[in-house]
Amino acid sequence: MAFEDDYLDALQNIEAAIVGVYRTRPELVDYDVDVVLAALVKGYQAEQRQREKPALRLTELRQELYDAVGAMCEWRLGRTEFIDPKTDQPMPGPPQLTIDEILACLKRIRTSVKRWTKDGGRQGYLTFIDKFIV
Repeated sequence: MAFEDDYLDALQNIEAAIVGVYRTRPELVDYDVDVVLAALVKGYQAEQRQREKPALRLTELRQELYDAVGAMCEWRLGRTEFIDPKTDQPMPGPPQLTIDEILACLKRIRTSVKRWTKDGGRQGYLTFIDKFIV
């Protein structure tokens, strides 16, 4: 079975966070997404090695994306809860992933960003995934 099949829900969750920012901030480009994903990868790798996360210097837009995608990753790691806005109650979480699995998902999405940017230009990836996220 392909990686995408095994981790489809996690990949969709992370991409939903990306699209959520893109829909409110249409100036977001694929390069911003790649920078943020790379920063998250470095942060989780540092955590694995029990080192301090690298200091970040992100633009406001990239910080917004970093916060959104980071929150989704933390939820998938079982470290945070999402509150249902309708009930104000915590939503049940999905099966917990490991840091290795989150890293693999982030790296897989970076590969997709590079591919769709090459095929579709500055927002090729964002335009592509926007069609699939409700």
